[in-house]
Amino acid sequence: MASESTPSSASGLTFKLHPLVILNISDHYTRVKSQSHGAPVNNSNGASASISLPLPRVFGCVIGIQRGRTVEIFNSFELLYDESTNSLDRIFLEKKQELYKKVFPNFYILGWYSTGSDAQELDMQIHRALMDINESPVYVLLNPAINHAHKDLPVTIYESELHVIDGIPQLIFVRSSYTIETVEAERISVDHVAHLKPSDGGSAATQLAAHLTGIHSAIKMLNSRIKVLHEYLLAMQKGDIPYDNSLARQVSSLLRRLPAIESGKFQDDFLMEYNDTLLVTYLAMITNCSSTMNELVDKFNIAYDRQGRRGGRSRLHESYGL
Repeated sequence: MASESTPSSASGLTFKLHPLVILNISDHYTRVKSQSHGAPVNNSNGASASISLPLPRVFGCVIGIQRGRTVEIFNSFELLYDESTNSLDRIFLEKKQELYKKVFPNFYILGWYSTGSDAQELDMQIHRALMDINESPVYVLLNPAINHAHKDLPVTIYESELHVIDGIPQLIFVRSSYTIETVEAERISVDHVAHLKPSDGGSAATQLAAHLTGIHSAIKMLNSRIKVLHEYLLAMQKGDIPYDNSLARQVSSLLRRLPAIESGKFQDDFLMEYNDTLLVTYLAMITNCSSTMNELVDKFNIAYDRQGRRGGRSRLHESYGL
């Protein structure tokens, strides 16, 4: 097991963690928590009651790219845990890996993730089982018990190292330092989600709106300057103003750079960046809609909870003919 006295890694690897991974793990944990707690059960007299079940841990894989000594974790996906064998469902893992390879051909499975306050003894068994996919997997642990006294993210990245303890070589977890790496699309979407307020009356004064307004102003200014330059060149061509060789060479040099953005590599990189931006934007929309729906359900439950307790027919039942 790992603890605060867990040694630091000596591998020299540099880890870069993207916020999408943290969002995925947090969303996975939140869904499992909402489904596990407050589950209705029937008593011996036939009445239904609500109980709180022990919260199971969530598991998944993290994917990304390793360039030399730099490991960049871009995304993650969920996995099924088999309680009978205390291991991950390998068939499900292979199917998910095949699907992700079609969408992200350059990404590889770098390791796995779970939730909890600290690494458990069982985690090392799962860690060893994944070594046939990655000989040195990483372990991302998210602590869902938020401590507001600490400002650091409740995320720990572990590596495994072989240490000799009491004359016996053992594989143990060691802590690794990491930095949060974001692209522009992630920064905009995460900041937008953090500032969303479902009850703000539909105000559009968000960081995303301000950012898009700035981009629009910059493009508008660029367009006006290109028009001025175009009119100046037309005037030189007609002979209305003296021909400026220095300016003509600068414009020619600028135009020769334009075919560089028509290459196949640029199109592939552009489409990948574009799809990533759409994905993160879609995630922000889903989060906003989920928050709005959750607020609506809470209001409905508060409004008709008393009538439902008396055994009466609520308006929801009457509207659907129940």
